[in-house]
Amino acid sequence: MNDKLGKDYRMGELSLEQARELLLERVQRIEEKEEIFLCDAVERVLAEDVIAGHDQPPFSRSPLDGYAVQSEDLQEASRLCPVKLTVIDEVDAGYVSEKRVERGKAVRIMTGAPIPDGADCIVGQEDTDYGEDIVEVYERIRAYENYCFAGEDYKAGTRLLKKDTFLGAVEIGVLASLGREKVTVYRRVKAAVLTTGDETILPGEKLSDGKIYDSNLYMVTARLSMWGVQIAGREHVSDNAGEIAEKIKAVVKGADIVITTGGVSVGKKDEMHEVLRILGVKRIFWKIAMKPGMPVLCAEYKGKLLVGLSGNPYGAAVNLELLVKPVLAKLSGREDMRLQRIQAVSESDFSKRSIVTRYVRGYYIGGMVRIPEGSDASGVLGSMCGCNCLIEIPAGTLALREGDKVWVVLL
Repeated sequence: MNDKLGKDYRMGELSLEQARELLLERVQRIEEKEEIFLCDAVERVLAEDVIAGHDQPPFSRSPLDGYAVQSEDLQEASRLCPVKLTVIDEVDAGYVSEKRVERGKAVRIMTGAPIPDGADCIVGQEDTDYGEDIVEVYERIRAYENYCFAGEDYKAGTRLLKKDTFLGAVEIGVLASLGREKVTVYRRVKAAVLTTGDETILPGEKLSDGKIYDSNLYMVTARLSMWGVQIAGREHVSDNAGEIAEKIKAVVKGADIVITTGGVSVGKKDEMHEVLRILGVKRIFWKIAMKPGMPVLCAEYKGKLLVGLSGNPYGAAVNLELLVKPVLAKLSGREDMRLQRIQAVSESDFSKRSIVTRYVRGYYIGGMVRIPEGSDASGVLGSMCGCNCLIEIPAGTLALREGDKVWVVLL
């Protein structure tokens, strides 16, 4: 970016980084634990070290369908001169052969079945004539070829998962392989969400003159749910400071954080400042030097953070991603939720000047980022559909040009 404004101008007293730090220093990792069923543990954070109680697999097994034999019998085997062995048993996966494989003998075996005593290799059935009583073997197989040893995956006593591990599909599979029906995890973060505005109504109600549907309540709670947050309450409240204050008093008991949208600017109906007075709390900060979402208002009430986001949908979304998400990451101990900021090359122009740091919706792929078509206004949410990043345009930039290097925050 080569175009810079000539003067230093700030709309907020705090940078985004400073505001974020003020919130992070007020929260601590949730240490409460709970034991839950494994099927419910996906995307939770492990609260214990997991030690293997047995070898996996617990027995040596066959990796393919074929015959369990002694390798010494096959030293001269070939297509022209096959080795003939007597088949003494057949064993399927989930069962055990009671027969011992001696020289000149074979046990027909299926994939996953325990290898019988005496056998030191498996010959694949495609290298035989598929014999039932006598089998002809056409290939030389070395000792312990096609042989899965007991403990090949892990040994008893091995620490398989560390405390604080984020449980994805693979980790759930590992726990299942241990026979674990339940697992101990940290409890989820609980958030209450209140949206304000006399001009907004809930979906399902009839749209009348002067009204719009409340997208913030659904957008914010949906995003929180995607981060594994438990919604402790969700409600739309009118622009009445006393009513908003009472709702906050009611929901704060069961929440770790209370998030509101709207009422944080300087208009006659921006009630959140009066709400803080009614609650008897002082704000931590109001306004951040960023766009959109500049008038974000934060306070602490009964030991819980109260975060008042912009009422504009895109502004609320940016506040949520850049300010609230890091707080939730610390509360939950989820390293995967930390902000990912990478460099990219812009495929788009953005002609608006950026007096403060601006965040523009974008689509990132393969080191390139483009701005979608449509309005970029803070009240517009539709053009964010399909976007996977926020493009960071530094304060003082006159314009973003195609080919400029930019920083993007991945969503």
